[in-house]
Amino acid sequence: MKMTKKYDGLDDAFNVETEIVSAEKESIEVAKKLERQKSDVDKDYEYTRGNLYSIIEKGQEAINGILELAQESEMPRAYEVAGQLIKNVADATDKLLDLQKKLKDVNEESKKGPTNVTNALFVGSTSDLSKFLKSQNEDTDKK
Repeated sequence: MKMTKKYDGLDDAFNVETEIVSAEKESIEVAKKLERQKSDVDKDYEYTRGNLYSIIEKGQEAINGILELAQESEMPRAYEVAGQLIKNVADATDKLLDLQKKLKDVNEESKKGPTNVTNALFVGSTSDLSKFLKSQNEDTDKK
């Protein structure tokens, strides 16, 4: 849908087509995009969390089996494998806690906005502004 506007001649000269998009439409699209990203983060979190739980549970089963085998056979290698399995399960539980922290960081980052907003208004001429900036520059050089 092309609307007649003041600069149609320029559009024709440069062989381009312009589209007028309202700010409301853009903000709705941005909001939808942010919601999709949040949804993706939540899905990834749940998927990863489920996998870590599964790994930990299977690791526990494997530890129980290898410890039983090690006690029956009294072989040093079986005890070594059991130790490695215990370490791997402990690492998986650490990753589960790290996952919680990462999700918290992502959520806090998305909630953060500008912390300090400063609005400055200078009333005066450009020569006044130039003098002010020059004096500020000289004060900074003296320090």
